[in-house]
Amino acid sequence: MKKRARIDVKALPGTAANAADERLQVARPLRAVFNKVFPDHWSFLLGEIALFSFIVLLLTGVFLTLYFDPSMSHVTYNGSYLPLRGVHMTRAYETTLHISFDVRGGLIMRQMHHWAALLFMASIVIHMFRIFFTGAFRKPRELNWVIGVTLFIVGFLAGFTGYSLPDDGLSGTGLRIAHAIMLSIPVIGSWTANSLFSGEFPGPGAILPRAYIAHVLLIPGILLALISVHLGLVFKQKHTQWPGPGRTNTNVVGERMFPRYVIKQGGFFAIVFGVIALMGGLLTINPIWLFGPYEAAAVSAASQPDWYVMFLDGSTRLMPPWEIRAFGHTLPPLFWPTVVLPGVMFTLAMAYPFIEARRNRDTAIHNLLQRPRDVPERTALGAMAVAFYLVLTISGGNDPLAENFDISLNAMTWAGRIGLLIVPPIAYWAAYRICLGLQQHDREVLAHGVETGIIRRLPNGQFVEVHQPLAAPDAHGHTELEYTGWVVPKKMNRVGALAPAIKGFFYPVEEPAPPALPQAERRELESSGTR
Repeated sequence: MKKRARIDVKALPGTAANAADERLQVARPLRAVFNKVFPDHWSFLLGEIALFSFIVLLLTGVFLTLYFDPSMSHVTYNGSYLPLRGVHMTRAYETTLHISFDVRGGLIMRQMHHWAALLFMASIVIHMFRIFFTGAFRKPRELNWVIGVTLFIVGFLAGFTGYSLPDDGLSGTGLRIAHAIMLSIPVIGSWTANSLFSGEFPGPGAILPRAYIAHVLLIPGILLALISVHLGLVFKQKHTQWPGPGRTNTNVVGERMFPRYVIKQGGFFAIVFGVIALMGGLLTINPIWLFGPYEAAAVSAASQPDWYVMFLDGSTRLMPPWEIRAFGHTLPPLFWPTVVLPGVMFTLAMAYPFIEARRNRDTAIHNLLQRPRDVPERTALGAMAVAFYLVLTISGGNDPLAENFDISLNAMTWAGRIGLLIVPPIAYWAAYRICLGLQQHDREVLAHGVETGIIRRLPNGQFVEVHQPLAAPDAHGHTELEYTGWVVPKKMNRVGALAPAIKGFFYPVEEPAPPALPQAERRELESSGTR
């Protein structure tokens, strides 16, 4: 009688893995990926928010694609929304209403998609702030900075094309403005507008299908490629880290990618997804049923785009009516704030790492971050740029502000023009002075120690506060802070236990031992390669 071979169920995963590795030879590269060390700091999660928002965008976008029709052919609405029944509209607007009111879960998917887009752009901007103010764009990461700026530009186009698809009163107004911006470009403007719209606005029904293809196919592909290259460079160049005990320019202190880092990121993705789902279900955004179908004569005040586009709206409202005619061509006022200004802004943003490196004659590799206070000029420049952007953004909504606060719209316009000239220099000066003040405070901490909040009475009746000294200097007069590049601590728990420092004040000791610097709870040094 033949014996049946027993199958070891526990050995099946290992057998399958060995079989796959024999054919694909993936064990060595996967081991290198799983052993990748990432530093643990909350500011590094800003980039992950952009990545997770993009994933939510893809998931919800696939759902919406199944029901949306970008056709500009006219139909009569006969759906569930009673106020618009019998109204003539495009097929694009009619299917958007159908998704919102007749498809199960359609409205929450629409709103999740829109909120995820806003969060995607916001996280890119805040992530770039972190990169800029901490100097993470320095060599060898200049290319990743350029990719980040490009991601914002492509995301801008993705948001605009998606925002235009419903063909409601607000999105149609945005398309009309885009058509006017194209026409303002000398020489090639008319050709570009006629090519995209297939004639005068709104054209013979070509712009929405083309915007749809760009929004669901071309632009997501470009974004996916840029994000992949961005993450690939992060893996190749290693991650930047804050200065601290045991952290140098040639190592990484943190957690391995697998399993702890992957588990934490999985939980963080669930949090981001949950927040977007709550916003999509509880917070109304872009209620197209209130705007009605697009009609050229039905444009109203308070027609503002999404927040990341409002700086262009503000620059257009603040631009004086200067028209230049030369060499047989006309440069209308719309050309300067909508074409020249963003072109200059994005070009300067991309070139800044190279400008700073050339100005400072800096050719070294930088893997440790800088505190904003330690580089006051860069911090002041960043504050000035943010102030410039905020003035333009606020000016993009000057009409509802003027109406709600009973202010003259003309006064709001002039306030924006004057603010655009004086607010950025004030922001530069204030940020620079704050950085210098914080540096002075650091020197005081180095000289006197950390404030403990404990008051001691001297024999002569004087009251003094006990300060906890920092690490004692070595034989060469240097402290461990100087060797490690660790930032000056401000709290007692950053420099060790308080008892040894206080002991010398209350009990006579010959030589109080200096408090030891805290050891990293999880220290894993990656010494392979250049780092």
